Amino acid sequence: MAKPLPRNDWFHRAPDVGGLQRFEAFFAGHGYSLHRHDTYAIGHTLAGVQSFLYHGGRRNSLPGGTIVLHPDEAHDGEAGTESGFQYRMMYIQPALIQQMLGGQPLPFIKTGLSGDPRLFAATAVLLRSLDVPLDPLEEQDALFDLAQALSTVSGVSTSNASFDYLAAQRAREYIHSALDRTVTLDELEQHSGRDRWSLSRDFRLLFGTSPYRYLTMRRLDLVRSLLVQGQSLVSAALIAGFTDQSHMTRQFGKTYGLSPARWLKMQRR
Repeated sequence: MAKPLPRNDWFHRAPDVGGLQRFEAFFAGHGYSLHRHDTYAIGHTLAGVQSFLYHGGRRNSLPGGTIVLHPDEAHDGEAGTESGFQYRMMYIQPALIQQMLGGQPLPFIKTGLSGDPRLFAATAVLLRSLDVPLDPLEEQDALFDLAQALSTVSGVSTSNASFDYLAAQRAREYIHSALDRTVTLDELEQHSGRDRWSLSRDFRLLFGTSPYRYLTMRRLDLVRSLLVQGQSLVSAALIAGFTDQSHMTRQFGKTYGLSPARWLKMQRR
């Protein structure tokens, strides 16, 4: 009896909408190395066992539960069995969650896994289909429900919170205007009206990562867009504000656990 042919890894991405990115992927074995990104990664395992290192322990996600990876938390990904694993996921900018929670600290689920049916249902609406765009109002309603479910399941408390959301938001907007050049904390302090160290602390609390990491991630977002459009690695790196291709490649691997070349090869459109 012939042995079954190994299945190839693949990645299918839906068109980006605002701060929401949705995708589905399959990995036969090793998926990606230890990395971290500044968005929430929330989704469902569709088939197999999705195994990953997260917050000090090895986690195993099965169909029926919800994965919730907090911004800037290191994790990897691999198949827990020989059959591989298939999953559907979305990356959500913390700023979107902030808009719906009114400046609360970001919800955090320690194990990265939840069996709460409210969270599963809210996530399922946003991941229902990658090929059919969501109605804009339906998407906004679903994001609101998801933000509320995250807050409830994580047990967020704001009783001792002290932060300046508007100042952090001004700093975030300034970063978006300066992707192609060096940004300093002095500049962020000037444009936000908040002293640099309080601002740096607030930014981490409210957006899940440091100002520098946030700037790097927005540059990598631009790199991925340029690569899909056909730009070379060198051109994409320079256009996005990196010093050279090797600098961009190092940051890409730290963020996504894949090289830019492998990431581009896996795109299934």
